[in-house]
Amino acid sequence: MTEIETPHGLARAHLHEVAKPKAALVMCHGAGVGVDSPDLALATEVANGRDISVALTEMPYLVAGRKAPQPPKQLDLCFTTIIGELQPGPLEGLPLIVGGRSMGARVACRTAGELDAIAVLCLAFPVRPPARKGSPPKPDRMDELDAVKVPTLVVQGEKDQFGQPTAGPNRTIARVAGNHGLKADLPAVGEAIAAWLPGLGL
Repeated sequence: MTEIETPHGLARAHLHEVAKPKAALVMCHGAGVGVDSPDLALATEVANGRDISVALTEMPYLVAGRKAPQPPKQLDLCFTTIIGELQPGPLEGLPLIVGGRSMGARVACRTAGELDAIAVLCLAFPVRPPARKGSPPKPDRMDELDAVKVPTLVVQGEKDQFGQPTAGPNRTIARVAGNHGLKADLPAVGEAIAAWLPGLGL
């Protein structure tokens, strides 16, 4: 584990390196779960098995023991700061894939261009927050996915309460059994990632 000071507090990077990496995958956790969520752990295992080093980033609000996420702009800056600290060191010279689950997937989409990422991996992208009873539907976040110009994989539960993203240019949707937690069929999640990575030409 590496501690990294960001403009919005102390963050952590949990490194899972391989001997001869072809690329680096840097992922951010969801709003209410840490870097030990089953889908992030599985994505790490699959990537490592294909000679890709992985860094799981832990945002300052979690490091400080808070439950409420920081505002999106702060999360994005923390994510880019962490990667900026890692790239001259353990991730030096490696093509960069960014990703994450739920909130972390949004962070990856919003920062992919700035980071010159070659691809984006989204686990359970939260298209639209579930509407509260008696309240109008909230706007969707498809614009964040649509803004990504590099190959993107979205692994989405068929019954995800946050909605379903649509396929688009450079965007592959892999639907698996279950809901937003992606726990119902973890092998299918791993298979989707394993099938997508070779297409990146690494």
